[in-house]
Amino acid sequence: MESYGIISLLPVICTIVVAIVTKRTVEPLIVGGLLGYLIAFKGSFFIEYLNGLSTVVSENAWFILVFGFFGMVVAVLEKSGGALGFSSWGAKVAKSRGSTILITWILGILVFIDDYLNNLAVGAAMREIGDKNKIPRELMAYAINSTGATVCVLVPVSSWAILMQGLYEENGIAAEGQGLSAYVDTLPFLFYAWAAVLIVPLIGYKIIPTWGPMRAAEKRAEAGDVFSPNYHKTHEQTEGYQDVEASSPWFFIVPMGIIIALTIWLGDILVGMAVGFAACLIMYVPAKKMTITEFCDASIEGFKDMVPVTAIVLCAYVLQAANAELGMTEYVIGVAEPVLSANLVPVISFVICGAIAMSTGSFWGTMTIAAPILLPLAVTLGGNPLIVGGAIVSAGAFGSHACFYGDAATLAATVTGCSNHEYMKTTLPILVLPVVIAIVMFTIAGFVW
Repeated sequence: MESYGIISLLPVICTIVVAIVTKRTVEPLIVGGLLGYLIAFKGSFFIEYLNGLSTVVSENAWFILVFGFFGMVVAVLEKSGGALGFSSWGAKVAKSRGSTILITWILGILVFIDDYLNNLAVGAAMREIGDKNKIPRELMAYAINSTGATVCVLVPVSSWAILMQGLYEENGIAAEGQGLSAYVDTLPFLFYAWAAVLIVPLIGYKIIPTWGPMRAAEKRAEAGDVFSPNYHKTHEQTEGYQDVEASSPWFFIVPMGIIIALTIWLGDILVGMAVGFAACLIMYVPAKKMTITEFCDASIEGFKDMVPVTAIVLCAYVLQAANAELGMTEYVIGVAEPVLSANLVPVISFVICGAIAMSTGSFWGTMTIAAPILLPLAVTLGGNPLIVGGAIVSAGAFGSHACFYGDAATLAATVTGCSNHEYMKTTLPILVLPVVIAIVMFTIAGFVW
């Protein structure tokens, strides 16, 4: 691969700057991707960009279907009155801001198997309960995504943990078949994930107060408006179907329970979503909650609602492909590698990998590229590779938590009815706290263990 050096940083920098200036999401990703392909392919960049986009779409048809099915399921849940019924039932338990955030947090921990399922299921269950307790949608998005990847990495049987177990075995940190044991030994060193997860209920009960734009959003919600001004500019009505009466909460619980159970059992959220959607049809039409025509119309509207999130994720993948062509990750790690010492490898690994993951939206990609470089480096310098592994995993979780155009943040924002820009503006200042805690802990760990 040709080395582009510091020039490889330009697409990501361009994307972030354009996003901040325009307060848009899809367009900056397109601009950044086009710039990356221009640098890599010169005069043929546009054709190569289209080829890259075509490849991304074909390779990610599974994601497109997952997003589409989720949009359809949410739409019919709302149209049937089941979502409103569950909200009314849940509101009897979650009677305050603190208890609502706590229940959101507990649900997020329970649905640990997959960060996509986590964001989608918990968001659909809790957003309207949050409305009743005057919690801004931005705070709900933060709380929901805080129990996404950050919880998944703390559970040894999640997809994130399985990836890292394989990297341990491939890079000689653990013998074949011993990756799980090595990952369990890494769990105490996942400092960012522990901090990010534990802070959520503390913020919910105002033990830790919010600040900056999130505090402004809270004041707006306390005055009676849980939605941002931008939401009202782009939506003619607030979320859901305003003419729907609440029905039995079981019309919500049964389909969502099927989705969660099948996803955990089969390891495929697409199958869970498809069967859950079919369960909605079987339940709602015979019960006369809607006609077959109304069911189909609501499904189509729900699918359409997921087009923006699909576009964001696909364009982010194209930008990742451009970054890979330019060798951005390898360049950043290569620049830092010569100045590392054994004691500082953990904290510098977290900072560098976290910055790359957040900037590129490639969390697993960052972990996969960084592990073969940093894990052997830690061994060579006499450091503890498990602490460095914890830093790499923590960095991936931070990237998923913080990257405003990443898939997890996009799903959390979409399911709670706020934009990616609003998520970024309100959540990033809050994430400074767990980042600082992680930096301090990785620094200490590098000298102590």
